[in-house]
Amino acid sequence: MKKILVADDEVKIRELVRMYLEKEGFRVVEAADGAAALDYLAREHFDLVILDLMMPNTDGWTVCREIRKRDNPVPIIMLTARGDEIDRVLGLELGADDYVVKPFSPRELVARVKAVLRRSGGEKNGPEVLVYDGLTIDPSSRKVEVNGQVVNLTPKEYDLLYVMALSPGRVFTREQLLEKVWGYDFFGEMRTVDTHITRLREKLSRVPGAPQYIVTVWGVGYKFEVNK
Repeated sequence: MKKILVADDEVKIRELVRMYLEKEGFRVVEAADGAAALDYLAREHFDLVILDLMMPNTDGWTVCREIRKRDNPVPIIMLTARGDEIDRVLGLELGADDYVVKPFSPRELVARVKAVLRRSGGEKNGPEVLVYDGLTIDPSSRKVEVNGQVVNLTPKEYDLLYVMALSPGRVFTREQLLEKVWGYDFFGEMRTVDTHITRLREKLSRVPGAPQYIVTVWGVGYKFEVNK
């Protein structure tokens, strides 16, 4: 049974989300604010976090930033009452995997939860394992190893790496990566790609002796380049 943390300061929203998720067989834990959410995350394992942005005291942005600072790859779906592009951009840059704008359909939220879990959990009997110059990418488990050391990636970081590793040497524009990994195709969120690439490179480079797998092609985008 997948366990989901729902962090929102509005009791009615937490109860509504809980009801719909539990109908689908999920186990739900509620947090009334960001501090409580971080406390739960420090003590328990969760398969996904639903995080309201506008909580008092410790807001959703702070919680998301702290989760990623701890190298916790748990998928995050953000809830926001504001549909402004800047809110979406900031949430994605901090490491969120999806966002839903309030007021929202509970059924749509459940569908997004299932989609994010499906992507982060991998598909059984999927494509073959990719092996490049000390790097191993297993699509069935979404496990990444560099020189035998496991590297914990968020779902979006993994997706970026996998998309590029499938076509070594190919140059991807930011627009192409944005559409392939996030499904968004408008200019305002292109910097999200740069933020995730930077974070991905940092994690891969922590392993001693790791090559630089992702190369910047100035003025164009990025490519995956190694000796197979």
